[in-house]
Amino acid sequence: MNSTPSHNCRTADPSPTLSAGRGKRPVFPGAGRLIMKTKAKIQNGRGKPVKSARVIIPAASANPSFPVIAMAASAGGLKALSVILGGLPEDFPAAITIVMHLAPAHKSLLAEILNNRTHLAVKEAGTGDVLRPASVFIAPPNHHLFVTQGGRLRLSSSVSEKVHYARPSAEPLFASVARIYKKNAIGVVLTGGDGDGSFGVRIIKEQGGKVIAQDRPTSQDFSMPETSINTGEVDFILPLNEIAPKLIALAGDINRQKSEPAGLKIARQDSHKKQAHG
Repeated sequence: MNSTPSHNCRTADPSPTLSAGRGKRPVFPGAGRLIMKTKAKIQNGRGKPVKSARVIIPAASANPSFPVIAMAASAGGLKALSVILGGLPEDFPAAITIVMHLAPAHKSLLAEILNNRTHLAVKEAGTGDVLRPASVFIAPPNHHLFVTQGGRLRLSSSVSEKVHYARPSAEPLFASVARIYKKNAIGVVLTGGDGDGSFGVRIIKEQGGKVIAQDRPTSQDFSMPETSINTGEVDFILPLNEIAPKLIALAGDINRQKSEPAGLKIARQDSHKKQAHG
């Protein structure tokens, strides 16, 4: 078993630092090429199949109305993911995708471990898998994970560009989930080193989604959450044991908004505005 985050995988990246959206904020080296690849995968569904799948989740047509949660973790991530997934009910009405920085040279048993710690179905993601509620898909070591049209997953090749010196990285996952699921996207940045996810959370917010970051006291390494928090785009900074309840609440809110009649939705929004203005 190897579910230990890798730290010694830095490679030179000759590409320039680019800017993205709202005020042209600087982003990670290599962002331009990777995000263009993300767009191409979303539009064209390209990707090389990678053998995985140890837990079988039946195929289903994707429903773009349900929430999709994208999580990222590194150092201390196994504990964090175990606590969060263990706190979600078996009928949790959202799909979950996960990137965790793992040593690329070893087979990961992360999916098997987490599958024994939650009521949800957990599997290592493979190209062609389809997102569905109450299911968890984990990026395999050494492959970026993308969500494409119809909720189908695609994996990058094992020699694709590293982002934040990592493969898989949170950035392509967060960006693709945001562009497909928009306001139904929820990003979660957990304990870990470096700044992975800090670009993707901006895209999630630009598309109307929500972002959660783990707080400092419960993080083994606060670098990843802190970098995202410093963007000003994080909605909730929470201790580890409060993240699952918040996800349940956010997923419930999204599904209620989808199901309630338009007139009731407008009346509720008007009521909230009146309360806000005294």
